[in-house]
Amino acid sequence: MLALLCSVRFGISSAWRLVENWETMPNTAETWTSAAFCEQLRAAGLRPTRQRVTLAQLLFGEGDRHVSAECLHSEVTAAGEQISLATVYNTLHQFTRAGLLRALPVDGGKTYFDTNTSDHNHFFVETEGKLLDIPSESIRVEGLPEPPAGLKISHVDVVVRLVKTE
Repeated sequence: MLALLCSVRFGISSAWRLVENWETMPNTAETWTSAAFCEQLRAAGLRPTRQRVTLAQLLFGEGDRHVSAECLHSEVTAAGEQISLATVYNTLHQFTRAGLLRALPVDGGKTYFDTNTSDHNHFFVETEGKLLDIPSESIRVEGLPEPPAGLKISHVDVVVRLVKTE
């Protein structure tokens, strides 16, 4: 997962300038995080475009989180960047295919994206549309059916739906 990325202390535009020129920059801690970030994107088979860098900085800049495309698009707009909602969707799906995110279809047609790709489950607070991680040791799943011939279970997602007590 992207452990090292453009330092949060840089604005998005200045972070992109660092990314564009990372190969020629001196080896300081600030440029090293930028270079490591670019390498992570490249290692995942993704070219570090301006849009990907901007979205990744917002996604991975402050620890694990759960976001929808609409939420991330609002953050991009609030940061003063112009990236279309379609580009946000496409980038989230590219990051998911590259193993950088985990897609969680939770609420009807709405998908949330999790920056924590480890094997874990979730609480879903229905009234808030909010996901919370459940530590993996907190749930034990037993009695799964045998999959059809030629197939295997890749993982099991458990989503425990919550409502506020009155």
